[in-house]
Amino acid sequence: MGDPMFGKAVMCDCRKAELDAQRIRDLQNMSALEPFLDLSFANFDPSVPGVGEAYRAAIEFARDPHGWLVLQGGCGCGKTHLAAAIANERIRQGSSVLFAVVPDLLDHLRAAFAPTSTVQYDQRFESVRSTELLILDDLGTENATPWAQEKLFQIMNHRYSYRYPTVVTTNRRLSSLDERIESRLNDRVLCRIIEITANDYRPRQAGQRRPGTPGRSAYRGRGT
Repeated sequence: MGDPMFGKAVMCDCRKAELDAQRIRDLQNMSALEPFLDLSFANFDPSVPGVGEAYRAAIEFARDPHGWLVLQGGCGCGKTHLAAAIANERIRQGSSVLFAVVPDLLDHLRAAFAPTSTVQYDQRFESVRSTELLILDDLGTENATPWAQEKLFQIMNHRYSYRYPTVVTTNRRLSSLDERIESRLNDRVLCRIIEITANDYRPRQAGQRRPGTPGRSAYRGRGT
């Protein structure tokens, strides 16, 4: 009778395991990682001018994910490759990871409002903002509606407040983002910001590369 849990409902281990499995399935369904499952640090070329610092930082983060890592740079410079390599490495280590292209992530959240959705919005939103590692690819390319801005801020502010490991890639200047998100990203105690200065190494068309670039693409012609 004196037990502090007396009279309180306690979730059984079976139900907790079922909910954990469902949360992981939902993260997998939202993830945009499938096209990038073969991207790793092993097939990234760190000798390409302008990518060395980002490459070393990504490896360090994958080994010990703490704080936030922000990768800035133009299209095709290797941001997505490095972000996907981090995701693939952490998944191999058994971590719960959500790799999401920001506009697609917002679409997944909107879809949870549909009557046919098998996942409630609150449940999906909580899975996103509290996942062990969140990787947001192409921040700043979303349609900046008030709803989208508010959801993104809520996600990032939650992770900022709890210091959850997060990776962000963007081809925008931070000053062009929502000022509330910019202020979080500019926290140098939590965030490490690296600008990748490499050019776009993707072929303009089959067999043709931009002038002055190596004859071999480090990024296999995909991603940013």
